[in-house]
Amino acid sequence: MRRSVVFTVLLTLVLALGGTTPAQAIPAPSSMASIGDSMTRAADVCCWYGDHPANSWSTGGASWDGITSHYERLRALNPAISGRNYNDARSGARMSDAPAQAQLAVTQQVGYVTILMGANDACTSTPASMTPVETFRSQFRQTLQTLDVGLPGSARIFVASVPDVYRLWQIYHTDFLARVVWEAASICQSLLATERTEAERQAVRARVIAFNAVLRDECANLAKCRFDDNALFNFQFSRSHVSRLDYFHPSLTGQAALAQTTWPHSWWT
Repeated sequence: MRRSVVFTVLLTLVLALGGTTPAQAIPAPSSMASIGDSMTRAADVCCWYGDHPANSWSTGGASWDGITSHYERLRALNPAISGRNYNDARSGARMSDAPAQAQLAVTQQVGYVTILMGANDACTSTPASMTPVETFRSQFRQTLQTLDVGLPGSARIFVASVPDVYRLWQIYHTDFLARVVWEAASICQSLLATERTEAERQAVRARVIAFNAVLRDECANLAKCRFDDNALFNFQFSRSHVSRLDYFHPSLTGQAALAQTTWPHSWWT
């Protein structure tokens, strides 16, 4: 048989057996929303303090920042998404806030949702005040259920792993100014406070690893959900990826790296 006929026959058999077509066959969405915290709000990313959602790795649309966000990549595939990029993340949010953000995405009836949540559940005032793993699981499960039930059947969900916040200590703990800012602004004191022991810091890192296992396992239970296989956690960011305003949040370079690292694990690569 001719090659084209063979391909058609094989494709028909695959679909008949419940298989799927290549990723490119999944239509690019015409709307999207982001669930998350200050990282997705692009807090302190550049130039002045505060949120800069136009520079977000997920829904950002600024043309000058060197960041090719998920939204911008999808807009190249489907121009109908233009202007329908909703940043529902909130600075300071924990996983307990995710169900409400998910409900907001449902009211927007979006076709794609990104989730990056959990850093603030580990970055607390003390190691003892971190969110318990099973509480985190229950809250994340509720978030996914809200999206699964409320969004259109064709909608897709992408879940990014929580970055390895311990690496901030590794690359900046010898920097006097960084330590001063961390203490003055009470940033992630469960990990970054100078009085923490190495065992306490490792406990925070272990909690992040446990959170990522929850994200992986719960996402795997939902056919429309994809996890990044710990790509973000494993990314070895450097000082250039960290904002010089607070020595904690991603810089413009860091936001670009967030987008670049997560996109290959999304639905349209």
